[in-house]
Amino acid sequence: MLKKAKILWTTDNKETALHMVCLYAHNALLKGWMDEVEVLVWGASQRLIAEDLEVRAKVEMMINDGVKVVACLKCADSMNVTQSLEACNIDVHYTGELLSSWINSGETVISV
Repeated sequence: MLKKAKILWTTDNKETALHMVCLYAHNALLKGWMDEVEVLVWGASQRLIAEDLEVRAKVEMMINDGVKVVACLKCADSMNVTQSLEACNIDVHYTGELLSSWINSGETVISV
């Protein structure tokens, strides 16, 4: 059975982004705590990634190492950050159905 981590990231707090979301998501995959790690970037966290070079670099490293990062297209378009997120290799699309499937799966979703 695959061990999966699903993280809903909405905060624009840089310390939480770096020292919880990025740190845990990246290490969970690299250290084998989880077989798959998926992060859904929604709302204010998108602007943080687009505007903060340190956070952006951490997200890009996570993606390069196999963490799946997805962002909500509606939010990204509303904040004019779609191109910035796509430039980081973040998969940007409508994600309401994805989040609903996470909730309905019964798996634990970490929300920050």
